[in-house]
Amino acid sequence: MNDWNKRVIEEFRANHGKVGGHFINMDLLLLHTTGAKSGAPHLIPLVYMPDGDRYVIIASKGGAPTHPDWFYNLSIHPDVRVEVGSEQFQARAEVTVEPERKELYDRMAARYPFFAEYERSTERIIPVVVLTRET
Repeated sequence: MNDWNKRVIEEFRANHGKVGGHFINMDLLLLHTTGAKSGAPHLIPLVYMPDGDRYVIIASKGGAPTHPDWFYNLSIHPDVRVEVGSEQFQARAEVTVEPERKELYDRMAARYPFFAEYERSTERIIPVVVLTRET
């Protein structure tokens, strides 16, 4: 884990899910995945949007031409752990398909305009993932 993510995670946990700086006034969660090849645990902070009882995350990688590693991980291992606020729970990750993918992406971009910029800066279709709490 890089130092920047480590600091964000520490601040998230110390402040019950609230983070300042770049993430001030954003909904942030911590996603625990299992490595697609290694099987090793991975942890990444991500901006999310609530959608009923689901959590929507975007595999934007800042508009890079490739998907982020966490997306490949959950594509192989869709059972994940999520931290929201001071709560932790198991969830199932599902990659959305059209037209739901576009509808959720557009809602997320309206809420966080940088996602619209990411979409303009890449030729790939940016995946949208929903996390559903396991019961």
